[in-house]
Amino acid sequence: MAQLIKVPPTKNTLLRLKKQVRFLEEGHDLLERKRELLTRLVYERIGEYRRLRKEAEQALREAYRCLTITHLRMGSRGIHQAALGAEPALRVDILPRRALGVEYPAVTAERLALKPVGLLGTDASFDNSREHLADLAVLLAQLGEVEIALHRLMEEQRKAQKRVNALKYNIIPLYRRTIHFIQSALEEEERNTLFQVKILRERANA
Repeated sequence: MAQLIKVPPTKNTLLRLKKQVRFLEEGHDLLERKRELLTRLVYERIGEYRRLRKEAEQALREAYRCLTITHLRMGSRGIHQAALGAEPALRVDILPRRALGVEYPAVTAERLALKPVGLLGTDASFDNSREHLADLAVLLAQLGEVEIALHRLMEEQRKAQKRVNALKYNIIPLYRRTIHFIQSALEEEERNTLFQVKILRERANA
C-alpha cells in the first residue's frame, strides 16, 4: 500500500491538507524558478571561468619564462635582495556580494605603478618579470573570484534541484495520496449514512 500521512480522516484534516498542498505547490514553483536562474548564472560563470583560466595559464607561462631569465642573470640571492626593496605592485579589495541568496567575495585587483629598485646588482629582466607577475596577480585575483562564485552557485543549484525533486516526487504526491484517501473515506462514510437514513425511513413508513 502506498505511504500516507498519519492523520484522522476528517473534513477539518482534509481542508488543512488541501491548504498545505497548495502552499507546497507554490513553494515548488518558486524553487523551480530559482533553480533555473541559478543554472543560467552557473553557465554564465563557466564561460567567464574558462576564459580567465586560459588567460591566466598563458600569463603564468610568460611570467615564469621571464622569471627564469632573471634567475639566470641575477641568481637566487640577487633576486631575493632586489625583491626586499620592491613595494607591492597591486592593491586588492574584497567585499561580500550576494546573488539569489548565494554570498561570495567580490575581488577588485588594481595594478599600481612599479617603483624602481636599486640599480646595483639588478638586471633589466627583473623589472620585466615584475611587470608580468603583477599582471598575473590581477588575473589570478579575478579567476579566484569567479571560481569561488561558480563553486557556491553550483552548490546552491544542486540543493535547489534536490528540494525541487523532493517536493515533486515525494512530498506533494504523499499529500495528494492522503487527500484522495480521506476524500474516499468521507464519501464512503456519507454513503453509509445515507443508506442508514434510507433504511430508517423505510422502517418508519412500514
